[in-house]
Amino acid sequence: MSKVKKISSTPFGAAVIGGLIVAVIGLIAIAAGVVHSSNNSSTVATLAPAPLPEPASQTSTKGQTVNQIYKEDSPGVVFIQSTLKPQGSSLLNPFGGGGGSSGGTATGSGFVIDHEGHIITNNHVVDGASKIEVTLGNQDTSSPVSATVVGRDPSTDIAVLKVNAPADQLHPLSLGNSSDAQVGDPVVAIGNPFGLDRTVTSGIVSALQRQIKAPNGFSIDNVIQTDAAINPGNSGGPLISGNGQVIGINSQIESPNGGGNVGIGFSIPINTVRSELQQLLQSGTVQHAYLGISGTDLTPEMAKVLNLPVSDGALVQAVTPGGPAAKAGIKGSNGSATVNVGGQRIQAGGDVIVAIDGKPVHSMTDVINQISAKQPGDTVQLSVVNGSQKRTVSVTLGNRPASVKQQ
Repeated sequence: MSKVKKISSTPFGAAVIGGLIVAVIGLIAIAAGVVHSSNNSSTVATLAPAPLPEPASQTSTKGQTVNQIYKEDSPGVVFIQSTLKPQGSSLLNPFGGGGGSSGGTATGSGFVIDHEGHIITNNHVVDGASKIEVTLGNQDTSSPVSATVVGRDPSTDIAVLKVNAPADQLHPLSLGNSSDAQVGDPVVAIGNPFGLDRTVTSGIVSALQRQIKAPNGFSIDNVIQTDAAINPGNSGGPLISGNGQVIGINSQIESPNGGGNVGIGFSIPINTVRSELQQLLQSGTVQHAYLGISGTDLTPEMAKVLNLPVSDGALVQAVTPGGPAAKAGIKGSNGSATVNVGGQRIQAGGDVIVAIDGKPVHSMTDVINQISAKQPGDTVQLSVVNGSQKRTVSVTLGNRPASVKQQ
């Protein structure tokens, strides 16, 4: 039976992107990448496949059935096996990036994007791998081919691989526009759950603009939520729209109590891949703008308790020492006072960001979105409030560190 590791996060657990930490409702995230231990050592949790939910409709609003989409797109979905380097225990790694002290094998999915042999998958499927093999087509009739990592971005959990294979074995999938996705749209997921190659499930777009946490601790925004069944092994596989185009990369599921699929899966939007693809192909890495703060949404209730002259914004709780915000004089809480608002303990005394470059900020999400649209080295003007004082601070954004721990 396939095994994966799990992690639980507490309510209002920290999620980070662009050097920012935003308090969000925690997810029990189980990465959809199966990890087998080479020495049969125990794992944190064992998952059994859950019954697949019945899709609302087998026919898309654009006239393509699930069967038609499967016939067209499944040849472009690949099976990935990563031989993991021996390393320290990975009990705290929910994404299966390590195989324990004696290594192991991680399996996942991916999909072909061009006739040159480039394949997109999740970074956590190949992270820490000493060897990567990709099976193009049916596992029973095709032999694995060696793959190399062209580029990776741990902060968005994206990796680009390359294989040398004949053109007739490469079936690129068409990339859609994830910004066009709407709640209720039909979608199809194709992947290799529990090693069952090119399995298809269907459902709808359940929600948009979700946030999930990448393995390195930074958050990924604009994520698509779907009820199409996603299980361990689906990681890196495509989420496909009703017209047969890829709109997302299936990456995580929420699974209370460590069970299997419960109809809440998350896909990284394909537009995120589009924005990074050239950097990944050219340099192998992606640079992200970095502010270096942690904070939470300021609500009217919080503002009243803290006696602030504004009713909303982004309340800075902590500033990373030596980071861009710290160098510019942004202040976090001094830690001397905390208040309880709606069951949430809030540290008082920090700056409240109310605008960036003149554009209003109503929440930490606004800060995340605006900073994410910038590049390292850009200068932004932050309008901040602290008590009765208002000021404008000029901040030169840095380059995001490799992980939250390195802040």
